[in-house]
Amino acid sequence: MLGTNIKNIREKKGLTLSECAQRAKVSKSYLSNIERNKNRNPSISILERLANVLDVDLRRLIDTDLENSVLSDREWMEFVHELKESGVKKDQVQQVIEFTRWQKEQKQKE
Repeated sequence: MLGTNIKNIREKKGLTLSECAQRAKVSKSYLSNIERNKNRNPSISILERLANVLDVDLRRLIDTDLENSVLSDREWMEFVHELKESGVKKDQVQQVIEFTRWQKEQKQKE
């Protein structure tokens, strides 16, 4: 559900309900009602402000499948930086990509 999705993203970003509400210029109680799915139809304007505060595409707030699969550009950059800092080499990443593609092809053949 929309509210649960917003709450999960907010928590992953390390924002409290109060911080998120303040930055999005909505009341804490209003955001709480959205997150608890008591308000299931917030305006697009509110959703756009929340998406901006959470640094995600608006579609990510609305679609729970996207929430689990799509990373923002900043998240990708942080992920790549973490890989680099941990000592993972480019050729190791390429091997993982090739293996993942191979797995996908095998599943399609089944």
